[in-house]
Amino acid sequence: MIHKYLIGAALLSSLALNPAAQAQTKAKPAKHTFTLGDENFLLDGKPFQMISGELHYPRIPREAWRHRMKMAKAMGLNTIGTYVFWNLHEPEPGKYNFTGNNDIAAFVKIAQEEGMWVVLRPSPYVCAEWEFGGYPYWLQKDKSLVVRSKDPKYIAAYGRYLKEVAKQLAPLQVNHGGPVLMVQVENEYGFYASDKDYLALNRKMFKEAGFDGLLYTCDPGEKVKEGHLPGLLPAVNGWDDPRKVKQLVRTYHGGKGPFYIAEWYPAWFDWWGTPHHTVPVSKYTPRLDSVLAAGISINMYMFHGGTTRGFMNGANYKGEGTKFEPQISSYDYDAPLDEAGNATPKFMAFRGVIEKHLPKGAKLPPVPAAKPSMRIPAINMNSATSLLADLPKPIVNAKPQSFEALNQDYGFVLYRTEVVGGRKGTLSIKDLRDYGVVMVNGQRVATLDRRLGQDQVELTLPQGTVRLDILVENLGRLNFGPFLNQNRKGITERVTFAGTELTNWQHFRLPFASVAAAKVASKIAPNDNGPVLRRGTFTITKAADTYFDLSQWGKGCVWLNGHNLGRYWEIGPQQTLYVPAEWLKKGVNEVVVLELLKPQQDKLAGLEKPILDVVKTDGEARKN
Repeated sequence: MIHKYLIGAALLSSLALNPAAQAQTKAKPAKHTFTLGDENFLLDGKPFQMISGELHYPRIPREAWRHRMKMAKAMGLNTIGTYVFWNLHEPEPGKYNFTGNNDIAAFVKIAQEEGMWVVLRPSPYVCAEWEFGGYPYWLQKDKSLVVRSKDPKYIAAYGRYLKEVAKQLAPLQVNHGGPVLMVQVENEYGFYASDKDYLALNRKMFKEAGFDGLLYTCDPGEKVKEGHLPGLLPAVNGWDDPRKVKQLVRTYHGGKGPFYIAEWYPAWFDWWGTPHHTVPVSKYTPRLDSVLAAGISINMYMFHGGTTRGFMNGANYKGEGTKFEPQISSYDYDAPLDEAGNATPKFMAFRGVIEKHLPKGAKLPPVPAAKPSMRIPAINMNSATSLLADLPKPIVNAKPQSFEALNQDYGFVLYRTEVVGGRKGTLSIKDLRDYGVVMVNGQRVATLDRRLGQDQVELTLPQGTVRLDILVENLGRLNFGPFLNQNRKGITERVTFAGTELTNWQHFRLPFASVAAAKVASKIAPNDNGPVLRRGTFTITKAADTYFDLSQWGKGCVWLNGHNLGRYWEIGPQQTLYVPAEWLKKGVNEVVVLELLKPQQDKLAGLEKPILDVVKTDGEARKN
């Protein structure tokens, strides 16, 4: 019977709801045991079934963490799963950041306060549709360094980072009084390779760093053989046939359980230029029912996706003959909670399944009401400045340099040189990564898109000396597959025109880590068609969730009160950007837009609901 497995969660929930018990717990955290039985996980010696959902702290405003956990509890979850993202916590070598939205320890503690257990996934590689799969960009500065290998340079950097993570999180393991039940070693390594010595080195590093509780590996069912390390529990991703899951785990775990589906996919993610992915809930409710009835623990990936803010989306690429697929900013995922954290029909259906397996007399908390949303009036974005009008000091080099060679992580680099005009020819960029806006004497003449295999264009140059600018956007480093070690961005090889290599480049670094210093106060010329920064303000008397409608804009990024809301691109399927109420303020709010393709657009509309399902082809909108 399932009710046996929920005893531990009920005890923790009672602590969360009892202030006196909470105070006592804070004074001296209660230590628990979490071990492997032959068939079940054992919490304090009693069978326990994890019903978990994945939440990623950087994809949710810190102010909303507790709300999302309350929603998880209301659906019937007793555990939260999360990755830990190396590139957020060590943006530059030796510079660590565990503050604000990066405060993973606070996230875990809030889970405990809300009566939730935690499964922690601090592998340096996370995949997660996240920039470089979680690796910091600076690992690519050394072309000889090989990630996910025994390369001493990689292991040294990884080891230093892991120790810093352990300082934050090792004290929060269940055997030290925290809510962390298990810690994952590596992440779907079987998709990548099968080096057991490398996996054993990972386990050794985790233990030496201070993760002294229960460790496990996770791999898709068909890759468990390659990715599992003997001696650790093999969790299974993607499978939900109870018989097959149990048989597989027993095969690699000495004929025993317990059984854990570490990633169960009730939906999927999106990438630019392709239809929005949705999965009917009716396809998954029977599967969830059968898994819970079989006593198997499960982690829904995702329970709530949220938003991939700023430039942190990843990309997929499978090799020659396949497309480069950068992911969109919305990580709605068609998950049980939508991008704003509201319950969907999928949430209610899964809640109904979980309720069937509650102990007799137990009840789930009521589902919190949907958050209010509003439609703000159209914003006048009248203040405008050409991006080329306010450039930083350039870095000069004979050949074009990659982002990594320029010590730049994300955003844009403007490459500039001079060319003899009065002729026609082919401008060719070898290994453009990833999107280029080509300008001649300040006017846009072409765009080149790695997704479409575009790396050259025919140009007719005017007479005289011509200023050639190429603004290159990093659309997201690969987060999955065999090309993780080939993730440099910008112009990574060379540029030729009419068969001759162009040299003497100026490089203007435009990472857009902040727009606070951006000068946006003038007006652009009516015929200006180059990239532009626009600024506008709007006033509200009360904050509520809203969405910026970018369907009439071209391509770029939006900042609200200094927060980078993410990217937009007219090709879709995402046509809006989610604006969380937590980042709005009563009174005047400021919006800054970097627009690459439609500089004359000067109105930004608001909506009460998102548009995530419109793909535009040749200027025509096509809805899923």
